[in-house]
Amino acid sequence: MRDIRKIWSIRLAAGTLLGAILTTLLAWLLLSFGVSNGQSIPVSPAAVQFYGSAALALVVQLLLGGLFGAVVSLATLPFANEGKKLILLSLVHWGATVLCFSLLLTGCRWLDFGWDLLLWVALLTLLYFLIWLGRWIGWYMEVIQLRELLGLAAGPSPLKWRETLPYLPFLLLVCNLLPAALRWVDRTFVVDVPVLSGLLLPYLILPVVGYLSGLSLGKRQGVCPLYPLACFLFYLPMVYLIYNSSALFHCFMIALPALAGNVMGWLYRRAFPRKNRTPSEGADHGD
Repeated sequence: MRDIRKIWSIRLAAGTLLGAILTTLLAWLLLSFGVSNGQSIPVSPAAVQFYGSAALALVVQLLLGGLFGAVVSLATLPFANEGKKLILLSLVHWGATVLCFSLLLTGCRWLDFGWDLLLWVALLTLLYFLIWLGRWIGWYMEVIQLRELLGLAAGPSPLKWRETLPYLPFLLLVCNLLPAALRWVDRTFVVDVPVLSGLLLPYLILPVVGYLSGLSLGKRQGVCPLYPLACFLFYLPMVYLIYNSSALFHCFMIALPALAGNVMGWLYRRAFPRKNRTPSEGADHGD
């Protein structure tokens, strides 16, 4: 136990030091390509004006950079064995990372609160998700190999991509062929107002179909996070092929109900496990 604490203490210290150093280096680069106003200390002129002195601005910058580095260093913690605990810990760490990142950008006076900050937070979230997904897949493959060595069932595929595949031909019909067909009918027979493709499709057909298909998948396979994403991506080409960028909300009109239906199906599966699982499925195959 002491060895583990010692290892994490070293990682926290290293993350804090590295965060402070990289923040100072980044500030120096920004100062080199920006307006230095004759400053020798690597802090933004806005921070000097805000804190009253370059020395105090540097102290704040080092503290915020070190804090961000310390939080990022905790991302190397091992994955939890339980799914709920894993999701909870990941969300807590993501929230702490976003908070410290936002404090760093605003505290160093590199950005103000606004849309620019939200954009950088969104980019950080995307990067965080990609790194987390890479680590999770690697960890999951190790679990599968271990189960195979022990003679146990391998369990569901990573992110249940294989379980999602049978629903993709259905998505192809709904997200690609149906919008094209309805658009053709509108242009051919309903010239003035696109009732079918502009009103009925996004506000009724897509939400209902997305929810019911997600519900069906959730009742049979549990939570399949790739299915709502597939709904979004399958419909996205239609936005630019037969509509325009103003129809981008169509993607959400099927993806979000699909997510809600998938979660509801998973809850139903959990509430009535015997009705929704085949005899060959183990309790650990559900979710």
